[in-house]
Amino acid sequence: MDDSEKRRMPDSLYLEMSAESKEHVLPLHSSITLFLLSYCESKSFRVILLSAKSGDQWTWVGDLSSTLAANPIQLPEPLGVVGACRLPAVLEADGMFCRAGLAVVLRHVIQRTSKDKPGHLNLTSLLGFKNTCLKACAEVSKWTRLCEIDIPSAVGEHLCNPTEQALCIPPALLHLEKRLDEPVKVHNDDKLRRQKLQQQAINSSPSTLKEERSNPAAKPCGVELSAALAKLTTDEVPDAATKRPPDIRRVKTTHLPKLERHFAEGLYFTLTDVVLLPCIHQYLCSLQKHAPHALARLPLLVRWYCHVQDVPGVRKAAETCGMTLFTPQPSESVMLTPEISTLNELELEDTQPEKVPFVGGPRPTLTKLKENGVEAVYSPHPCPSWTVPWEDFPTAVNPTTGEMSDTRAIRKCQQINNLVSMVTELVHPGNTVVDFCSGGGHVGIVLASMLPQCQVILVENKEESLVRARERSITLNLTNISFIQTNLDYYIGAFHIGVALHACGVATDMVLQRCVQAGAAFVISPCCYGFIQNTQKFTFPRSQLFSKILDYKEHMILCRFADQTAVTLPEERRVIGKTCMGLVDLDRCWPAESRGYTVKVMTMEPESCSPKNNMLVGQPGQKHTISG
Repeated sequence: MDDSEKRRMPDSLYLEMSAESKEHVLPLHSSITLFLLSYCESKSFRVILLSAKSGDQWTWVGDLSSTLAANPIQLPEPLGVVGACRLPAVLEADGMFCRAGLAVVLRHVIQRTSKDKPGHLNLTSLLGFKNTCLKACAEVSKWTRLCEIDIPSAVGEHLCNPTEQALCIPPALLHLEKRLDEPVKVHNDDKLRRQKLQQQAINSSPSTLKEERSNPAAKPCGVELSAALAKLTTDEVPDAATKRPPDIRRVKTTHLPKLERHFAEGLYFTLTDVVLLPCIHQYLCSLQKHAPHALARLPLLVRWYCHVQDVPGVRKAAETCGMTLFTPQPSESVMLTPEISTLNELELEDTQPEKVPFVGGPRPTLTKLKENGVEAVYSPHPCPSWTVPWEDFPTAVNPTTGEMSDTRAIRKCQQINNLVSMVTELVHPGNTVVDFCSGGGHVGIVLASMLPQCQVILVENKEESLVRARERSITLNLTNISFIQTNLDYYIGAFHIGVALHACGVATDMVLQRCVQAGAAFVISPCCYGFIQNTQKFTFPRSQLFSKILDYKEHMILCRFADQTAVTLPEERRVIGKTCMGLVDLDRCWPAESRGYTVKVMTMEPESCSPKNNMLVGQPGQKHTISG
């Protein structure tokens, strides 16, 4: 297939299909994706169901039974990078660029469909304020994690055993119930609240009440719903008179009526509501069947579910996907149980990391570690003068051709020299090298240019950066490079060497863990030590030895001062910062060493190439094998 034929082909959207009791079923993330496609009336993708068990593939034709009635298809091209990702995933026709993970794929569906099918429906409004809805990855955003991972997982687990779990409402659902009780925040809050006050005055007038009694269907929808529906259309909606009656204008802001939260993120229907609806629908159906009295414990969730049904197109899309939306009916006899009694502190345990007050400097912590025989140890750089042969490559390989300043570009080249020098010591022909947190591809493109016999994969969450990297690789005619826009958790492929230049905060720990899981060598340059904090997956200190000596607060003091290495700071402060960097990275490396790795912490050359100039280089032991 030549390039022109590939460009004419639609992108392939892969959805998982699992087998339970010899029957094929769609997991929630697949159902959510199909619901969005139906709501957007998108024809921009070739949708393929992929059996997780057999590997069989079917082209989606509108409903599950009709799709499975056809014989499995044999696609001419292999899965390629899609096989290295958790589904759902979208693979572009050239097979080089993949987007994986629920939030990433859904955002792409909206953007692509909006571009291919401009119409009366304002699809981009689903992406919320400044197009940021579910943009932050689940590793750093608790809201994204709740909607993308926790709620679908909780509902899926409930559906596996609905009878026994009916009375125990999952914490993720309770968190959502609590979120739906928060005040609405919008930039034109005052204007809408005065409009609501004016509408309330009109609705309470005798003429309006008389008309409603004679024609109940004539009752106008509220200000909140009107604003939400107006947001979803590209048609111009005549604005109500901006000049309010004097009595309305004189009302103090504190006396204005509050705006009612209709949707998950506030006033407007967004992608978050699309993600939640299939999950909440199946959960409420289960409660209605097995424990209808439990519905009374989720009044805001039930109200939200009913509000979403008022959005034009939602019912039709739901029916297309086999969802029959309904109005939940709580049982009149409400049985109080400890599991679902109230949204109290016990049920809604705050998952936010402890806010640690920083008092004093790092010296007491450093002294405590030293007294226990723990000090920062730096290994010598094995090839401090090694450099990429920049002159042998096209200028597009060099970061100096980008938009950064000359000084920064020179430092970036020096940083790349360090990482690439270590990779060339570890790599073998035929290896797969993954550039995690790749950004614009400065490291990955150099590696692909220098290692034509190896496959280089760039993994990055930010679409704009990865698109720039792809454009550079096309200019360079690189054929051994692929691009995956996804969160780190969604990359599950096998590889031999993992690389990351200035992986921010906990991202360093995620890359390191992924490399150890895969039995791969790693070359990692950490960054943003001050952003390190406990997460759902990681707790600090990382190693057993550090945990015996330091508590979380003391470790956070190390992290905070590890960030104080800027050249503008006094030398004494920078020396302490460098020591703290070494100790934090030492703590990171010991868990890998306990898995048989040989790990060295070294300093990039020259040291002035970056204030964050540490480099972690690890090699697995002989017993380690490459695994997915």
